[in-house]
Amino acid sequence: MRIVLALAPMAIAAAQEPVAREIVRRSLEASEQNWKIARNYTFLQRTEERRMDAEGRVKSKEVKTYDITLLEGSPYIRLVARDDHPLPPSEEKKEQDKLQKSIAERLKETPAQRERRVSEYDKRRTRQQDAMREVGNAFDFRILATDRVDGHDVWVLQATPRPGYQPRSRDAKILPHVRGKLWIDQKSFHWAKLEAEVITPVSWGLFLVRLDSGARLHFDMTRVNDEVWLPQRISISASARIGLFKKLRVEEDTTYKNYRKFQTDSRIIASQ
Repeated sequence: MRIVLALAPMAIAAAQEPVAREIVRRSLEASEQNWKIARNYTFLQRTEERRMDAEGRVKSKEVKTYDITLLEGSPYIRLVARDDHPLPPSEEKKEQDKLQKSIAERLKETPAQRERRVSEYDKRRTRQQDAMREVGNAFDFRILATDRVDGHDVWVLQATPRPGYQPRSRDAKILPHVRGKLWIDQKSFHWAKLEAEVITPVSWGLFLVRLDSGARLHFDMTRVNDEVWLPQRISISASARIGLFKKLRVEEDTTYKNYRKFQTDSRIIASQ
């Protein structure tokens, strides 16, 4: 009897593994469909970045707010505030001039030029989606509990790196170095929340940024117009080394608001 009781938790874990993996598989399918709707939304993005010294004292802080809109098929990012204050008139004029110039240039594009520009944007997103598709193979999953997030019933899943997994895409190279928890909506199978932690140092990006163990990511999503899940907040805390010598500690907090659905048949007209 004691042996049976001792083995029971292992048996339960083994039995629920396929269930957990199926939840993740369906969530990745939902993500693909979600992106097709999400790309039609514009929003405000506020990013606060803090850089600290070795003792954790803040050495610098920068806050920028951007308006992200769609301009002839791809996003346009316009700075609208700094340190939570409107831009001074001279800088606001520069941003407006840049916007009008971009509108004019995009309106003059040939169909082939527009297709190339939009294609470049889609390629970047495709790379991210390729990495997302690898999540199902990169981790072992276990259901920890059920919970509620912002009024939605969710499963809480633990994700730990799967031994022997080999990344197939560039953006997926970080996956074997992290573990995390997923909160997945029981109705739509969308991710409502994500927490991830770097457990072994990893080099990242094109500029040889090496993330130390302990770097953390917190990602909150929100349901918009009862049709799409969009980012609400992304928080990052990390110690990193840039190149061979420069080491820094960074905390970054990004929030999103004012989601508006862009009408796909709308056109922006340059002012005269």
